[in-house]
Amino acid sequence: ETLQRIVSTLANKNDEIHNFIDMLNHTIKNVQVNSSNAISELDEEFDGLYSILDEMKGSMANTIQQEEARKIQALQDQLSQCSNALESSEELLELAAQSLDIKDPVEFLKVENVERIVTMASAFRISLKPKVSDSMTHLMVDFTLERRMLQAVKFLPVPKAPEIDLTACLVADNCITVSWRMPEEDSRIDHFVLEYRKTNFDGLPRVKDEQRWELIDYIKATEYTLSGLKFDTKYMNLRVQACNKAVAGEYSDPVTLETKAFVFSLDSTSSHLNLKVEDTYVEWDPTGGKGQEKIKGKENKSRSGAPSPKRTSISTRSSVRGSRDHFTGESYTVLGDTAVESGQHYWEVRAQKDCKSYSVGVTYRNLGKFDQLGKTSSSWCIHINNWLQTTFSAKHNNKTKTLDIPVPDRIGVYCDFDGGQLAFYNANSKELLHTFRTKFTQPLLPGFMIWCGGLTVSTGLQVPSAVKTLQKSENGLSGSTSSLNNIA
Repeated sequence: ETLQRIVSTLANKNDEIHNFIDMLNHTIKNVQVNSSNAISELDEEFDGLYSILDEMKGSMANTIQQEEARKIQALQDQLSQCSNALESSEELLELAAQSLDIKDPVEFLKVENVERIVTMASAFRISLKPKVSDSMTHLMVDFTLERRMLQAVKFLPVPKAPEIDLTACLVADNCITVSWRMPEEDSRIDHFVLEYRKTNFDGLPRVKDEQRWELIDYIKATEYTLSGLKFDTKYMNLRVQACNKAVAGEYSDPVTLETKAFVFSLDSTSSHLNLKVEDTYVEWDPTGGKGQEKIKGKENKSRSGAPSPKRTSISTRSSVRGSRDHFTGESYTVLGDTAVESGQHYWEVRAQKDCKSYSVGVTYRNLGKFDQLGKTSSSWCIHINNWLQTTFSAKHNNKTKTLDIPVPDRIGVYCDFDGGQLAFYNANSKELLHTFRTKFTQPLLPGFMIWCGGLTVSTGLQVPSAVKTLQKSENGLSGSTSSLNNIA
């Protein structure tokens, strides 16, 4: 036996090592892929920078060319004016020289207004200063600052891994609130990424078939609430990473939170033949009995031989199913396949609108195949009858108490095995409908009875906070239970 335990332990350890080797190989591949992606992104960033510089160079060169054209045009206009003035002046000089060559005073006086014409020469009005300078220094660029900035470009600092604060994490009401903090303040963090996965291990998953991480991105705060969960495993792994505008940091150390919940399915192997059962759903099937008689005979025959694999699963479930016959007669009943043997548990039931009659409760394993829930000393239930008019009642040991309250759409069932309480609630408002008080002496099975219509059972639910609060307040009241509640 000792050697067998050692061999089993070693085999499990080998599986874990194989899984770890696969994870290392996968990590190596990821490093190569991520490195290639980083180089591609670096190329894109530099290509983008080159593109911006080329665009800026073209724009600034265009500005210089426009300034060149403006100055040349101004100087050419001035050059043209000077050329015209010079040509006019040369004509006037020739005219004046000819006038000065006349020796006869009488002939000289005949020359008309030569003095006035020379005095008004355009050359006297011409500015001999260039309108624009040849300097282009006002369009020079100093890239000293930009050069320093470019030379200072480095890889963006990677955000540090956040730290999950276990004391601030909360598991309640089918929700998990995760809270974390940064080891030091970092103003460049843009958002956080949360990943989670369900597991049955108290710690990190160690086998290949563990569920993959589920991701929630772009969380701006330092806490997040996962809502609407079904706790069909014992634990949940969580980890967080911080991201800035360009890069994500390392993940935080994963934490494991315990997610207590009661999970069961409906046991189709013992349900009434007029009920069609699928996992957590049961519906009335009036033709089921006839079509399944042969199947029933085969099942009875198989019980005398070796038990089927389905009936010999984990010890709790195999003991629940045992070798029970199908419910029959008017006991249109199906039981859960997992027993309540200790602790506090909660599940919910929703009935279809066309349900004529149904019961929800618990029973010991000894419920006979002709027995109905609430009509034996070992079963407790609430019963809804929608035939002709609606009646709502609590039943135990064949005694009935009418409940003068509306029937809710969803019914919550709370079982405190150790405390000896079975309570029913309006699952929407968490209003208490009825409470049975007794001392449970045997394991309890969830029980359901239906006639016409269908029932949907929700399992994997935690005991709601509102139910816990109501239970505490009810426990503080004396004489709040009816005589029916106290019947053992």
